[in-house]
Amino acid sequence: MKRIAQIACIGWMVLAASLGASAAERRMVTEKIEWTYTDRPEVPNAALPNVLLIGDSITRAYYKATAEELAGKANCYFFATSVSVGDERLAGQLAEYFKMIGVRFDVVHFNNGMHGWGYTEEEYRRYFPELVTAVRHGAPEAQLVWATTTPVRKDKVDGATNARIDTRNTIAGEQVAKQRIAIDDQHQLMLAHQDLHSDDVHFTAEGNAIQGKQVAASVIKLLPAKK
Repeated sequence: MKRIAQIACIGWMVLAASLGASAAERRMVTEKIEWTYTDRPEVPNAALPNVLLIGDSITRAYYKATAEELAGKANCYFFATSVSVGDERLAGQLAEYFKMIGVRFDVVHFNNGMHGWGYTEEEYRRYFPELVTAVRHGAPEAQLVWATTTPVRKDKVDGATNARIDTRNTIAGEQVAKQRIAIDDQHQLMLAHQDLHSDDVHFTAEGNAIQGKQVAASVIKLLPAKK
């Protein structure tokens, strides 16, 4: 445990140093409506491993279906935010969440790519490592799964477009692959279910159930063996 704590501390110090070095050139892009949302099992089973889903409103939508799929196998928590890669507040939000929840997580399934369209893809590439470092710092013993960002039904001129989503997924995929982080390809999954959009971005309850089933399957592969 001491060794893990030391590694996490060093990682956080490196992150802080990189933030300080780039503070003068770093932009802040905010949205008109910003939010965070979290949920947890009402009565966690201490005998089961703990799983955390990190993401945005897409994650919030498939959280229930995922928790149902993991029932009896793991306690399922989630943290969602509109703050994106590129925003220096993201790492702080995650740190605050981990401190508040006080849970040792065995698996963290995470995504961040559907917000922050005011940031360029180069900024997404530059700051994506901060997200991974923040997750590792908050859950140093957890196995990680990166979820690709889902497609949109209709491109938005000043927001999400499928071309930009593809680019962000490529950037993230290259970085997590180098760290041997597992990938849950939610993008490819939902390309086959574009008819299940409830609006240009989100999916219907049927779509959420399909997503939740695959999320759970990706998590189950990484759960610790029963003693």
